[in-house]
Amino acid sequence: MTIIDADGHVTESQEQLAKYLDEPYRRRPQAFPWFPQDGWDRRLLGTLGQFAGTADAWLSALDKGGMEATVLYPTLGLFMSFLRDRQWAVALCRAYNTLMHEEFIKVSPRLKAVALLPVQDPEAAAKELRRAVRELGHVGAMLAADGSHVLGDERFAPIYEEAQRLGVMLGVHASGSHLGGSGVEFFPRFIQAHTCSHAFGQMRQLTSIVFEGIPERFPDLKIAFLEAGCGWAPYWMERMDDEYAKRAVEAPVLKKKPSEYVRSGTIYFSCEADEWLLPQAMKLVGENQIVYASDFPHWDNSYPQSLDEIRERGDLTDKQKQKILGDNARLLYGLS
Repeated sequence: MTIIDADGHVTESQEQLAKYLDEPYRRRPQAFPWFPQDGWDRRLLGTLGQFAGTADAWLSALDKGGMEATVLYPTLGLFMSFLRDRQWAVALCRAYNTLMHEEFIKVSPRLKAVALLPVQDPEAAAKELRRAVRELGHVGAMLAADGSHVLGDERFAPIYEEAQRLGVMLGVHASGSHLGGSGVEFFPRFIQAHTCSHAFGQMRQLTSIVFEGIPERFPDLKIAFLEAGCGWAPYWMERMDDEYAKRAVEAPVLKKKPSEYVRSGTIYFSCEADEWLLPQAMKLVGENQIVYASDFPHWDNSYPQSLDEIRERGDLTDKQKQKILGDNARLLYGLS
């Protein structure tokens, strides 16, 4: 089967980013972390996960699993939304996007990337999206799921307008289990916080995006919800429909039920290979809207074993497996 990884990660470093920062930010000291940190030991004393900060590392990983290509998301950049300095966030996003062009996209056509956008400044984010796609060859962009924002807010309209104009997708990606805003900061152990964090963030953003009418206003825009699995999606579609049936007056932009927008063909979800409810998600969300994500090289990835887990499932047809492993990602990212 042709395999395209819809969500891999580059483990970028501050040293790499520093080379691509515009002045005067290039002189910023590297002695302290540039991105907010939460203190959790995700790699469990270094026993979990790997690093893939170079094109060679990623090409080797592709060959190991027999994948055709990957679409890369950041690691440090996942926490971009927690930066308070708006100008610094814009500068870091520009540096990251240039880094990905110079050290990954230019190296091999098998290495794709999405642009990192500063949610702190939607106008600047729209401008950076245009630069990243037209000048740097990015195939979409990432919006952080976590932070003190909801993506259905009107202030994000310039990003949606520009993405639809360019014909590229937006990936709503969970960032993690650290700072306030979702309640996960109250947990005493990482295992508890991480259980809830990604799913909670995605539920919040899907709710905001749908009820504020983003799919209605931008019907050609593809949006992917990544790294929280897909089994929650049918439950959340039903829950949104139930709320809408009682309080449609509070969602005046909508012209149909929330679940119909999710099923429309423009909203995607990444899956975990061993999800119990993967067949149900394929049926209730749509066979063309579920994509495979390796999550390599993060601490909780199971690549390349996850490929075999999907291939060996007895509750999916071969056609469905091919859609998950490659065809749907090709549609999502507009890959030839």
